[in-house]
Amino acid sequence: MKNIKVISGVLYYITRFTAILYFLVILYALVSLTTQWSYITFDNGNYFSICYPFSETPFLNGENSWSYKIFNFIIPISFYSVFFYLISNVFKVFKQPKLFTDYNVKQLQCFSFTNIFIPLLIILLAKMFTETIEEGSGYVTVIHFFIGIFSYFLSEIFKQGLHLQNEQDLYI
Repeated sequence: MKNIKVISGVLYYITRFTAILYFLVILYALVSLTTQWSYITFDNGNYFSICYPFSETPFLNGENSWSYKIFNFIIPISFYSVFFYLISNVFKVFKQPKLFTDYNVKQLQCFSFTNIFIPLLIILLAKMFTETIEEGSGYVTVIHFFIGIFSYFLSEIFKQGLHLQNEQDLYI
């Protein structure tokens, strides 16, 4: 069990750092989109690039329409900030001294429901408000669905473990 705690501890810090990076990228993209700082358009204004700060090297690219920018750019990247934050909470669960707690079950449930429903909602919104959906988004949604189902099963196992643990505590 010590190996699990070490691995989950390392993964916790990696995924939490990744969540922060995604959050900073979204903040930077929002500032760039609203102020036109480090923002260039090309192909007669049909496409845009957000450049690395203080350079003209493209960093983020996309179609130059607000519906695309919101539903195929800002919302999906924001989802990945939330995704990595929630998965870091799942890894935090496995480094706790006591696995079967209400808090840990809630973390697993939150992660599972987010992965089952939010990607599908993002795809539906993008389909409603834009002409095209990014290539591969359907596959990514299916992958998140299966991650969500697997983590839901795990949360149910944890819920059963919590129930058994509480029963055992009553007898002692």
